[in-house]
Amino acid sequence: MIKYSETVVNALKDKSPIVALESTIISHGLPRPRNLEIALEVERIVTESGATSATIAILDGQIHVGLEHDQLERVASDENIVKASIRDLAIITSKKKSAATTVAATSHIAHLAGISLFATGGLGGVHREAWQSWDESADLLALANTPVVIVCAGAKSILDVSATLERLETLSVPILGYKTNRFPGFYLTDSGFELEYRADSAQEIAQIWRARGDVATNQSALIVANPVSKEMEKSLHDQLLQDGLARAKADGVIGKDVTPFLLEYFHANSKGESLRVNIEIIKANAALAAQIAVAMS
Repeated sequence: MIKYSETVVNALKDKSPIVALESTIISHGLPRPRNLEIALEVERIVTESGATSATIAILDGQIHVGLEHDQLERVASDENIVKASIRDLAIITSKKKSAATTVAATSHIAHLAGISLFATGGLGGVHREAWQSWDESADLLALANTPVVIVCAGAKSILDVSATLERLETLSVPILGYKTNRFPGFYLTDSGFELEYRADSAQEIAQIWRARGDVATNQSALIVANPVSKEMEKSLHDQLLQDGLARAKADGVIGKDVTPFLLEYFHANSKGESLRVNIEIIKANAALAAQIAVAMS
């Protein structure tokens, strides 16, 4: 069910470093036509850092690990491409549909393809007021059961970050702060929560990854939380979050619709700041993931 690009095939044969990249950021996370430009730039960053990029998507029922230029262009421009999580994979492939892959689905497919490094923006997690809605991202369970290193900028700050960290602890998913002892909050370098462990180099992360096999704790993902270098101004962030939550309540937005509503509210009202941070995050995480992949190889 998986079709590999020529560059990924060669990298797998040579056992050279590969970094998986999710496609939902391209199809749903960035505005057109800027999304294609950023996707190409992120792939270039991975290549220049010494690894092979493997953007993952489903096109006409075929899972692709590594996209050619025309396929990447299609993911960036086709408004009919949906989001696919793990539970959707069999349905979408059987029905010959096209989809961009979420964090959960990309991790799953990357592992099937023998790729251990995955770069993304921010993790999904426990949604606000989940004690009423039971709304949690499928990312959490996927990370508990998929042995990949995932480089991210923490969890999206519009989520219940405290509950998300508690769930990750319960699911035995380890988190390393990259050159930080604070858990990043996507738009913010510090979500307000401390981390027990940090790593200060790609080599240290690779060493920890190898040690997991020695002690048989390598069934889950290893999260590397890489804070954005230039965060959104905190006062602006907090005001947008407060106003967005109030608007969602006034508009009757509930459950799983709250998070995409808030993300769109940030994009529409931050005067370009949320887009700037989004772009900076995925570039930095792709570069770090490639460095770790090289160290692991």
